[in-house]
Amino acid sequence: MFDRVRNVDGGRAAVYAEGGTGWSGVRGKRVLVTGGTRGLGEQIVRLLSAEGARVATCARTARDLEELTASLDTETFTRPLDVTSPGSLEDFVVATAKRFGGLDGVVACAGGSRGGGIEQAAPDDWAATWEVNVGHAARLVRAAVPHLRAAGGGSVVVISSISGWKPGPPAQYGVAKSAQIHLAASLARELGPDNIRVNAVSPGSMLIPGRRWDRMRREDPEAFAHFVAAELPGGGPVAPQEVARVVAFLLSDWSSGISGAHLPVDRAQNAPSPDGY
Repeated sequence: MFDRVRNVDGGRAAVYAEGGTGWSGVRGKRVLVTGGTRGLGEQIVRLLSAEGARVATCARTARDLEELTASLDTETFTRPLDVTSPGSLEDFVVATAKRFGGLDGVVACAGGSRGGGIEQAAPDDWAATWEVNVGHAARLVRAAVPHLRAAGGGSVVVISSISGWKPGPPAQYGVAKSAQIHLAASLARELGPDNIRVNAVSPGSMLIPGRRWDRMRREDPEAFAHFVAAELPGGGPVAPQEVARVVAFLLSDWSSGISGAHLPVDRAQNAPSPDGY
């Protein structure tokens, strides 16, 4: 399953997925991924597509979805939508199941945070952060359950974060991510009788082009080196492709015995940011 190894600046080797590997784990699986045009979500979509899954994904920007599908060799069902908009996500789940003839898995990858520290973040910031993380994940699972049940069972992966149990500001983000971990464990117990597995994956700091850690690495290499030395014993941030491989495994039948689990993918990272601990 591991096809290529590439070095990450400032860190040790990281595994990247480029093209199919012949692994049969998700071949033919029908999977919906939210937030699939950037960062981790994009890498999940690319890996699943390369390994033979039928993939649907959504994002807020139609152009991003068009660029993604144009770059893939396989058909991908997409729809521009806001996962926090009532009914939009649920309608997309129904449309995906109709398009694919059912569903075998869903990945709640869309997320984010709004507002700053406790004195700056308004109640609306807390509510918005909760909704895009916990609310959207719960609504995705609720909408998918009838289709997963009809398929004889399936797999749900909720993308949380190490911020969900390793403290660091902003608090509203960590609280929401902590709730996602609990959500996965609780739903695993509730949906187990239907042969529906639910797991949470918590990435550590990821090196994504143009995002926080990549900008720090380029703009303030001294601060980046200090962060790596203090908090990242693995020698650098985890690559999103490494996290995507864990998600693909959890969607596959190879992980049939795993449910209710919380899997950190962080190379033993300590604090989630230079502001933590």
